[in-house]
Amino acid sequence: MGTPFTLGFDQPLALLALPLALLPLTQLLATPLRAGSLHGWPLDPASGALECALRMLGMVAIGALVIALAGPFRPEHEVERHGQGAEVVLLLDRSRSMDQAFINAGLRGTSGGTYHPHYRPSSELEAIAGREGQRAGQTKGQAARRVLADFAAQRSTDRFGMVVFSTLPIRVLDFTQKPEAIQAAIAAGEVGRGLSETDIGLALQEGLRFFEDRAYTGSRILLLVSDGGDHLDPDLRDRLAQQMRRLRVSLYWIYIRSLRSPGLLADRDTPPDQADTVPEYFLHRYFQGLGVPYRAYEAENPQALQRAVDDLNRLENLPITYPDTVPRRQLDGPCLAVALAALLLLGAARLLEVERWR
Repeated sequence: MGTPFTLGFDQPLALLALPLALLPLTQLLATPLRAGSLHGWPLDPASGALECALRMLGMVAIGALVIALAGPFRPEHEVERHGQGAEVVLLLDRSRSMDQAFINAGLRGTSGGTYHPHYRPSSELEAIAGREGQRAGQTKGQAARRVLADFAAQRSTDRFGMVVFSTLPIRVLDFTQKPEAIQAAIAAGEVGRGLSETDIGLALQEGLRFFEDRAYTGSRILLLVSDGGDHLDPDLRDRLAQQMRRLRVSLYWIYIRSLRSPGLLADRDTPPDQADTVPEYFLHRYFQGLGVPYRAYEAENPQALQRAVDDLNRLENLPITYPDTVPRRQLDGPCLAVALAALLLLGAARLLEVERWR
């Protein structure tokens, strides 16, 4: 999708001075040697070439200075890039409960956390778990933001968007691959205190809007990070299911368990109608029946949260094609550098010039 090279100018009227670059063709760069007659002198091609080169340097110096004064720039444009990764929308719960500590505050080593329907921990996480054990006392929101920041930093070819939500979703970041913008958006989730209510349905709707009217170029992921469930009305459930199947979105839910939370799986003896009264049970069962790829994790401590993100990091690494916006670039600096180089060479030639015979 690359666009041809185009050039713009902040002060285009300055280009009217470009004819001044022809001055070196009309003026001598050095005082001619005085002699009675030059007819007997042999031709000197080297001197002729040197004179031509010095005149050209003068033209380049004047022309580069004039162009620099005009303020040249390359406009913002889009290019098509290819890589390994996915388009990921982070849905980060910003409710008040996320300001509370983990269920075991990282004191249980690597034992916390369950993956449904299947999870195999990575041997690389033993060292991570040891470090996490020293982070006791951090809140669920702090640990989630830190791990998501590490996750985004590791996946440099992914495009990330972000939504924080409690009662209403707030779009913090549109799709981008710029690391600074992604890290700033994740850090911004810590500003202020969350509200007591959570509406996951509205957050999912806002996350799906990221993929509307976009060409399908690779894996699409909604990564929900929340410490609670929700009851969705039937109309909303139908709309979400249709949208997810139409947009071919995979759903990941990292469920951060609170002190008295029931988890995601009800007891086998619990009737389904009774289990659905618990928001976590209800939401998990609904996600399982969406007809799209779905994985759920129960994270009881920072180590389990890290394992869930590492698992996603391994699974979602498919080829992806995406447009990338290249920002505007000022070109007056290179023009000034060219002018300076030409002037330095002219100055050196001036110092070596012979003005008269001794």
